[in-house]
Amino acid sequence: MQEPNALRKPHHAVLRALIEVAFIVFLFYSNLLMGEFTRSTGQGKSLAFAMRDIFTARNFEIAILSAIVGYLVFEYLRKRS
Repeated sequence: MQEPNALRKPHHAVLRALIEVAFIVFLFYSNLLMGEFTRSTGQGKSLAFAMRDIFTARNFEIAILSAIVGYLVFEYLRKRS
């Protein structure tokens, strides 16, 4: 008979990975948003303008790829130490 915790462990690992990847994506977009306001401080530059400018398919691809690579690097470093 399997222990209840043994059944939850794979789900826990997947949930942890999703949370960490989502956090890295959040950091990526927050950095883009801060950069957008720093770079373009002209009149008429609103939050809505900046959001339209940074939420593109290309930026999303970069964010996901970077988040997965970052997660894999941190997992490697966790298991190594």
